[in-house]
Amino acid sequence: MQGIGDGGRSSYRPSKILWLWSLVGASALTMVVGFTWGGWTTSARVREMNMVAARDARAELVGGICVHEFTSASEAKQNLRTLKATSSWERENFIKDGGWTKVAGIDGPVINAANNCAEQLIEMKELPQQASSHVTDS
Repeated sequence: MQGIGDGGRSSYRPSKILWLWSLVGASALTMVVGFTWGGWTTSARVREMNMVAARDARAELVGGICVHEFTSASEAKQNLRTLKATSSWERENFIKDGGWTKVAGIDGPVINAANNCAEQLIEMKELPQQASSHVTDS
């Protein structure tokens, strides 16, 4: 029971050890909540996410260029029929062997670009119409 003359304050004083363990527990709880639900991340994880995003963006860009090069080729209709007849695990090699994923300024293969290109081409019902390439003199 509280004393009458102490203004309602308790005479309990926690020890330094209790303060220390309270601080450790609160810090641990804050970190668990922050990293699991708070969206916190480590710098190593951020670097990894940036590398994955850059790789995926490069594959998407080269895949788009590949689709354009594929559909602009003179034998595009025949190549598309051949690609669609090719088994799913051989399509990436078909695209690479055709040279449609080669882009000036990028040395070596771009991971997932050929697969991305093949997926986009397989989804096409028909080839896009090519714009007429004649130029008029003014």
